[in-house]
Amino acid sequence: MEEIKFKIRGDDKIITETVPGGGFLSFLYGGNPIGKLSLFLLVKRKMFSVGFGKYMSSAMSKKKIAPFVQKHKINLDEYVVPKDGYQSFNDFFYRNIKPEYRPIEEGVVSPADGRVVAFNELSDTQKFFIKGSEFDLSSFLCDDSLASKYKGGAMMVVRLAPVDYHRFHFPVTGKVSASKVIKGYYYSVSPLALRKKTEIFCQNQREYCVQSSEKNGDVLICDVGATLTGGIIQTYKEGSFMEKGSEKGYFAFGGSTLILLFEKGKIKFSDDLIKNTNEGYETFLKMGERIG
Repeated sequence: MEEIKFKIRGDDKIITETVPGGGFLSFLYGGNPIGKLSLFLLVKRKMFSVGFGKYMSSAMSKKKIAPFVQKHKINLDEYVVPKDGYQSFNDFFYRNIKPEYRPIEEGVVSPADGRVVAFNELSDTQKFFIKGSEFDLSSFLCDDSLASKYKGGAMMVVRLAPVDYHRFHFPVTGKVSASKVIKGYYYSVSPLALRKKTEIFCQNQREYCVQSSEKNGDVLICDVGATLTGGIIQTYKEGSFMEKGSEKGYFAFGGSTLILLFEKGKIKFSDDLIKNTNEGYETFLKMGERIG
């Protein structure tokens, strides 16, 4: 399978990502018939991810924290560490970050740490994923009326790797609706999988809300589950007015994805994000960095 390559904002150097479980993903999505059968019968199903998530929330998983931190060079000085330490791997995984390490910039901001691709028009998604395969908005939202609202609009995909800070935040300021859950499977959301099967976004467990902002219209924020993602936890209150950068929720263990949808004409993404996307690269951003 092809490698995952991305850029860090402000640096033209191309980075090849080390994918935890990359061999397993190649086995599942690379055409191996046994891998395909395993994916269909077990891996995509909720019980597989939930079962693993329960282990990662148990005290037995605590021993995995130190090797993970060392291997991926995670600076714990940036995070809030309890006096008695993290009591499970999940406790560490959705750790809180100290606010001074994630300043909130002007404009619309990234809702999470992650690797992003941005499309000023939804039809442009076929340039990054599969040529000729346009993102199916109606299938994604399971709501034709809502889909028509965002037809011709813009979209950003934020992919969180297991090594990233896993709390997610609001990209704009405004009142927020309730979160609507769409039941589904738990396929991987790695580009290794998405470039073979883009409809994963329309098949995975996901939930979305709409934040109504003064400058950028109604922004739809969708949290997408994935293989080994133990859960999506919302921490905001339905109907509340949330400031840009305030916490929306967090993912339990696993790589996960956020998708932002904007109505037509309500945002113009930063030029560097569009350029990198058109060249086939994700751009790594931190929560709070300006996206448009």
